[in-house]
Amino acid sequence: MFIDTHCHLNNEYRGGINSVVGRARRKNVGAIVTSTAEPGDLDDVLSIARGHKNIFATVGFHPDCAGINPAEYLTPEILNDDKVIGVGEIGLDYHEKKDNRDAQIKLFTEQLEIARQYDLPVVVHARDAEEDTKEFLTDKNHGVLHCYTGSWDLAKVLLDRGFYFSASGILTFKRADEMRHVFAKLPMDRIVVETDAPFCAPVPFRGQTCESFMVKKTAKMLAEIRGISFEEIEPILYENTLKLFPKMHIVEVVKCLNGNQRKRLRAARDERAREEAGILKEQWAIEKLLNKPADKK
Repeated sequence: MFIDTHCHLNNEYRGGINSVVGRARRKNVGAIVTSTAEPGDLDDVLSIARGHKNIFATVGFHPDCAGINPAEYLTPEILNDDKVIGVGEIGLDYHEKKDNRDAQIKLFTEQLEIARQYDLPVVVHARDAEEDTKEFLTDKNHGVLHCYTGSWDLAKVLLDRGFYFSASGILTFKRADEMRHVFAKLPMDRIVVETDAPFCAPVPFRGQTCESFMVKKTAKMLAEIRGISFEEIEPILYENTLKLFPKMHIVEVVKCLNGNQRKRLRAARDERAREEAGILKEQWAIEKLLNKPADKK
């Protein structure tokens, strides 16, 4: 099973959330982490995570939200929720706006402190802000540099502090040689993969709305960079993700039906007919439960 460790499921997708989840599961992407970027995302992201098996949430506010008080929104009830597995995305971004540097740093450090209080990993956005990221992201926190496109110098510092690094679809881009060089050198046990959907669709999906099922293209590129097989990298990434997010408890599911099995299923009117069509009872159960909301607590 592959895991999309960072995306934004509260955006608009073809067919809605259930279709996105279904397409991912049919491609063996069995778990997804959806993240907030601003306070207005919280209700939708939490509802999606609570309403689906194997979808989890990280909660936090992007540097674009500099000036807000994160503690006003990140309440104990939210941070203690079983489906909330981290604080993010948070961080620093000086690419387009640096005149609010102090406000960005204040928001970042306040959220780092919140994560420490609840012993949650942080999901960090760092763009054109390497020196300040080095200064403020210390070993007092643990977590991941999401959609990492930074330098090897920054990576070396944060490796020593225990952080993970997430590869997005950018890894597959033609001009991403420097990023591929970094991911070729990172310890394999410190790497996870993500889509950052709906952004950063990998090759060959560039120009389309990115979805969680596409994370396998990034994993395939990573396997090529590391000189290992696609089959070998799957369990490595799975175990890395569970170590990164200790609160993530995966509900194992039987692999969903393929297209031909679905056609046979529609023609099968009873259990015996399903058995004759080669459809397992467990697969039939998963088909019925695929879009069913998780049990409410």
